[in-house]
Amino acid sequence: MASQVPFVRLAAGREPAVRLAVTRVLDSGRFVLGPEVEAFEASFAVAAGVRHVVGVASGTDAITLSLAAVGVGPGDRVLTTALSAGYTAVGIRRAGATPVFCDVDRPALGISPAGAAAKIAAGGIRAVVPVHLYGAAPAGFAELLRVAADHGVPVVEDACQAHGGRFGGKPLGSFGAAAAFSFYPTKNLGAVGDGGAVATDDADLAARVRRLRLGGQVRRHLHAGRGWNSRLDEIQAAALSARLPRLDDENRTRRQLARRMRERLAGLPLEVVAPPPGRTGESACHVFVVSTPRRDALRESLALAGVETLIHYPVPLPLQPAFRTPGAGPESFPEAVRASARILSLPLHPGLEEAEMDRIVGATRAFFRDGRVAE
Repeated sequence: MASQVPFVRLAAGREPAVRLAVTRVLDSGRFVLGPEVEAFEASFAVAAGVRHVVGVASGTDAITLSLAAVGVGPGDRVLTTALSAGYTAVGIRRAGATPVFCDVDRPALGISPAGAAAKIAAGGIRAVVPVHLYGAAPAGFAELLRVAADHGVPVVEDACQAHGGRFGGKPLGSFGAAAAFSFYPTKNLGAVGDGGAVATDDADLAARVRRLRLGGQVRRHLHAGRGWNSRLDEIQAAALSARLPRLDDENRTRRQLARRMRERLAGLPLEVVAPPPGRTGESACHVFVVSTPRRDALRESLALAGVETLIHYPVPLPLQPAFRTPGAGPESFPEAVRASARILSLPLHPGLEEAEMDRIVGATRAFFRDGRVAE
């Protein structure tokens, strides 16, 4: 068996600054909603280009609480993309709303701006959750924001994969009424466990999220409305504060690696799933995704060469049992269906070594050359 190239190499637990931060919390005896959370909320607000950040337990909770804070509730319909992690739809459902799915556009596979605009204009949409898939804003993002604003529909950005990504010179997550971030360990800014945050410029909305994360309490033991138990703990906040100063440098490394990977794979019968050149955005390069009709065979060949790959995502959301909509089959989402059968995520992270890239590229080229893995 060839030496392994892991899909991701998580370094947070080995970083001295993270170890010191965790020890500081353990020594303090304060573990929930203390000074570490407050300090991280303030520093991440600066990084995210917003006035307020509220730490919560996960990215899924961040979606739910953001929607609840903009007034979404039972019976409402929330528009989102057909191709994303299932937790986008789970977050919408947990707010009491019904997800309404829109197909995606090539090449970046973000929500179709024309399709989204048509659904918003038709009425009945209470909020929109665009996903910054793989770390980049969807094509037509500015137009989507304009159409939503024209119809009075709040936008909640799913920025769970987009820490440090930018669009039009501004950080992703700073455009909508609110944005949801995840700090799951594999994210560009990853904790040592679960964690999430809501980012917003609206002080009143931030105050509502703070109430919602504490079960709807307006003061201790007085619950004035609905709520959840969703708090970012002190250990995760301290670890995130220790890692945040490295985010920009690590994202720069990701972009450099992605550029080199793209150049070295040029000329092969596969597409790189990324925003087209000349876009005003700057991807966080969370995941490096390629597309080929021979996806499954390529994945098997790479596995034999010791290269671990993943699929983000193999089944469109509207075709999953939990989220199916009556009368909406595969023909309603042709681009998402096409993409889900072709996309493959290759290893790409700040710790990727030169020899590992050589193996990824070599094994991929060997497959398309003669169907064999690299020797």
